[in-house]
Amino acid sequence: MPEDHSPPPGDARTRLELRAIQALLDAQRRRVTAYAERYGPALPAWRVPEEVPEEVPAAAASLPPSFQEMLDALPMPALLLSPVFGEQGKLKDAVCLALNAEARAYGTSRMPEGVTVPWDRPGSLYARFPSLAGTAIPELLVDVHRRRTPQRSDTVEWLVTTHAGPVRVNAEVRIAPCGEHFLFTWEPGSRLRMASAAQQLMRTCWAEWNLGDDGIQPSRRFRQVLGLAEAAPAPSLFDLAAAATPDSLPHLYQLLYDVILRKRTTECELRFRGGARVFRMVAEPVRITAGGLTWALRAVLIDVTTDRRRREAAQRAERVARRERERAEAVAEVAAVLRDAVLPHFQDELDTFGVEAAAVYRPDAREAGVGGDWYKARSLPDGRLLVALGDARGHGLSAVTLMAKLRYALAGLAYTAATVEQLTRWLNEVACADASESTATAIVARYHPDRALLRWTCAGHPRPVLLRDGRATQLPAPAGGPGLTLGVLPGTPYTAVATPLEPGDIVLMYSDGLTERRPADPDRDTRRFLAAVENCCRAAGPRPGHAGLQECVEQIVARLDGPHRTDDATLLALRRTGG
Repeated sequence: MPEDHSPPPGDARTRLELRAIQALLDAQRRRVTAYAERYGPALPAWRVPEEVPEEVPAAAASLPPSFQEMLDALPMPALLLSPVFGEQGKLKDAVCLALNAEARAYGTSRMPEGVTVPWDRPGSLYARFPSLAGTAIPELLVDVHRRRTPQRSDTVEWLVTTHAGPVRVNAEVRIAPCGEHFLFTWEPGSRLRMASAAQQLMRTCWAEWNLGDDGIQPSRRFRQVLGLAEAAPAPSLFDLAAAATPDSLPHLYQLLYDVILRKRTTECELRFRGGARVFRMVAEPVRITAGGLTWALRAVLIDVTTDRRRREAAQRAERVARRERERAEAVAEVAAVLRDAVLPHFQDELDTFGVEAAAVYRPDAREAGVGGDWYKARSLPDGRLLVALGDARGHGLSAVTLMAKLRYALAGLAYTAATVEQLTRWLNEVACADASESTATAIVARYHPDRALLRWTCAGHPRPVLLRDGRATQLPAPAGGPGLTLGVLPGTPYTAVATPLEPGDIVLMYSDGLTERRPADPDRDTRRFLAAVENCCRAAGPRPGHAGLQECVEQIVARLDGPHRTDDATLLALRRTGG
């Protein structure tokens, strides 16, 4: 809150709102003044008597109560001390001559059970409480003796050693001259210090504004919490309004209206000019009688800047998360449509070729439901069947784009009736013509139903696995080894392998995302895959029909899949059914 409480220049609306607040406060002041004039007691004005009576009335001449009774009448703990002087007239100690009932009660409540302070006879203050010599008390006693004026200290702490351990005492101390003696009084400091600490820790302060004269009774840290200098005057209610930002004025006016006229407890938020801090103000009316006129306004102001910033940050994060969620849902929807378009579902359409096909695709959990894996099994005009499975390297949109290019390029090129070797070479040229680092692996095959023969090429991909009579083996590599990955080197030749299939044989093609573990070991990954296939097909093998083959493929994937997977996983199965 700025120290300048003058009204801001602002616009016309701001000036009108400030005038409305001033009018509301002025009207209430007139009401309070009128109430006081009408209902206040009619007391005569005090004046100096013209004549002083020569004789003192008998009642006034009666003796005052004893000094002990006067001490006991004090509402706070009190000791009567007598100074002790040393050499050269220096004050070196004080003797406790008497104490009041409040001091005895405080000692009883503060000390552990069984510990009593020997107050029954006069004694040295420092002898009874040695730690007092190291506090501000000696200096206060010297100042009182020298200046003959009361002295005080906000906080004095000392220790009292007891059988239960050291007891820490802290208090606000006041020492005043009392004839030739000292009157030592104190207020237990714990409550006051805890209130001050609470204000500092929670950035909270409070005050009561008298609506009759603009008087204010603030809490101890009122100025510090509001950001005012220690010597700055405490702001009136109109000062708060003048220092508030324009957007806060309607809320402050409503609070003043509700408290002053409707006599309700209410709250609002205030922002002050010249800073970004936000305060929550909770106010209540202070009335003369129940249901009567609001005489004062009592309010607590809480600095909620940190909470507001956290809330605004949380709201921003929520908005970002909502946008990301909506984006992810939109991408997932698009991905689902794309997946259905590029990853076919097999039913009975391959029966005329004497084969069945089944596939399982598991996208990378980090992506939006579709990645770089793709597969295809479809009939060709020449009466043969195109079977392929590929893996475009990378993640995200670039992998999906390359995957779609290769899949649809292969579908179109296959209509030329070219050999699988030529199809793979063309597919490599498509990948090389794409952007840099656009690489992919693939198995490209053509099934000849008249000869029950599968001819296939390998471009950097795991070789297919043949399941026959419950035993899984990896098909041998083409002559010269597997071909290069697609997109690495233009003009690369590829060699095909011819694999005859017997009735009941199952050829499994898969992407390395299904078997790969970290650290990578292709041979160990292959052995793991072969073991999983045999374990799932150990008995009579998959049940007949497409549903049985699909069930077998899903079991294999379920056995190999897990939280370790960091890539797409695809498994395509082709089973010969004809005799």
